[in-house]
Amino acid sequence: MLDVCLLGTGGMMPLPRRFLTAAMMRYNGSSLLIDCGEGTQVAIKEKGWTFKPIDIVCFTHYHADHISGLPGLLLTMGNAERTEPLLMIGPKGLERVVGALRVIAPELPFEIRCLEITEPEADFEINGYHIHAFRVNHNIACYGYSVEIRRAGRFQVEQAKENGIPQKFWSRLQKGETITGEDGTVYTPEMVLGPPRKGIKVTYCTDTRPTASLVRAAEASDLLICEGMYAEPDKLVKAKQYKHMTFYEAAEIAARANVRQMWLTHFSPSLVRADEYMPKVHEIFENACLGKDGKSVELLFEGD
Repeated sequence: MLDVCLLGTGGMMPLPRRFLTAAMMRYNGSSLLIDCGEGTQVAIKEKGWTFKPIDIVCFTHYHADHISGLPGLLLTMGNAERTEPLLMIGPKGLERVVGALRVIAPELPFEIRCLEITEPEADFEINGYHIHAFRVNHNIACYGYSVEIRRAGRFQVEQAKENGIPQKFWSRLQKGETITGEDGTVYTPEMVLGPPRKGIKVTYCTDTRPTASLVRAAEASDLLICEGMYAEPDKLVKAKQYKHMTFYEAAEIAARANVRQMWLTHFSPSLVRADEYMPKVHEIFENACLGKDGKSVELLFEGD
């Protein structure tokens, strides 16, 4: 099971009922945060979730509405007596940006490790999360993220017996280990597992024009969280100028990528009656909804 919460849906500036951009996922005792806009700490508290299990923070880019909440979050994590290292992933310049923000959070009881993305795409395996970063089209270097919980095939008892694998190795092979027996025989997980089963996939993308990279990365996602900065038909020119998307362009991405559902996020502060534009969005992609601060879902593995 993967818990997903949209902590903040605002773009550019916070509003009374709309914090700035952030989303959080929880899996197997480990939390992953994407972006950390102003108000992220309050949003986590309002949701009833905690800071300490956050092991990974991914940044789409370094505009203030996506990262300005970081110093306070680090201080709170430090005050919670966290000692485990914190991993941060983001575009080139991450170490410099985090270092600058830490001027007001200089002493922390835990290590910060930075992984900077310099290629158009990058993949990371951390705490059971498979993270795929892909470059999008904003006015500074910006990435989207697909987060997958991959699932191995079922353990095949008869297959293990047919391959003559000692029973004492079964549980380790089921966990993905490769084992060399005392006689030098090598046993691999493929010898006891069936074909991989469908996992869980969430794609998160803000601050971009429509791109082929987004369609590819989002393909068959269980959930696409996608920016829709503008909804008014006359704002398309502005969307192109500032490298953002409209509700309708996001819906087209969802349809092309064949996702199960889409949440719109990162609204312009001028967009006050967003629900009035949803009927047209549903004509393009039916299973779309407006993201709201605190909106969450539990995504289950098929068959669970």
